[in-house]
Amino acid sequence: MKIDFSHLTQILQRFKAKPYKIYPVLTPHTGKIIEFKIKEGEEVRGPSGKWLEKPGTPLFILEREKNPKLIRAQYNGIAQNIRTDLLNRFVEAGEKVLEIKHPLSQEEIISEVLLNALLVIRAPETARYILSPELGKRLEKEGLGKVSVKEGDELLIMTFMKRETPIFLKERGTYIIYQIYFKPFELVQAGEPLLGLCPVEDLPHLEKIIQRIKAEWSL
Repeated sequence: MKIDFSHLTQILQRFKAKPYKIYPVLTPHTGKIIEFKIKEGEEVRGPSGKWLEKPGTPLFILEREKNPKLIRAQYNGIAQNIRTDLLNRFVEAGEKVLEIKHPLSQEEIISEVLLNALLVIRAPETARYILSPELGKRLEKEGLGKVSVKEGDELLIMTFMKRETPIFLKERGTYIIYQIYFKPFELVQAGEPLLGLCPVEDLPHLEKIIQRIKAEWSL
């Protein structure tokens, strides 16, 4: 795998033109929307605190079988396209009620660029994962961005229902472990990223792009 740097340039240009993401807020289940807690254009906040113990801004109340449930914001941003036409109406699960326009931070933009640039190893199943013992020791000693792996190397161990399954690198070539997206033994949903690998020959160019983002991006 080679990094498509022209594609990364297009991504950066898109972010410069629109430095935000739109997150839809959907109904988690069927019910009736009985009250909106925010107005169009109002700023909202997602969960905060070291352990995300502070809940997000209240958005609306969804009642199901006379049991009201307060739906809160999961992201910081501006509330927009609020469906006030849904007030006092029955809605199905998955109905879009409003959107949150979330301004992207420098860190989030770098994360988006890396997800598009790196070879991303994703969870094959919903399970718990750990680094292979050998890889874990090397990373602890050398650190991210320093440890190389090649085709056939054991990267991870998937643990599920007392069953352990090793995960090996299947791509040809030599890669640098650049990102770790999970915490050991925490449940990871199928399809979520686990590791981000950079082709060793592309590492200097990728790091120049990251440094450019840090220098130029003022968000």
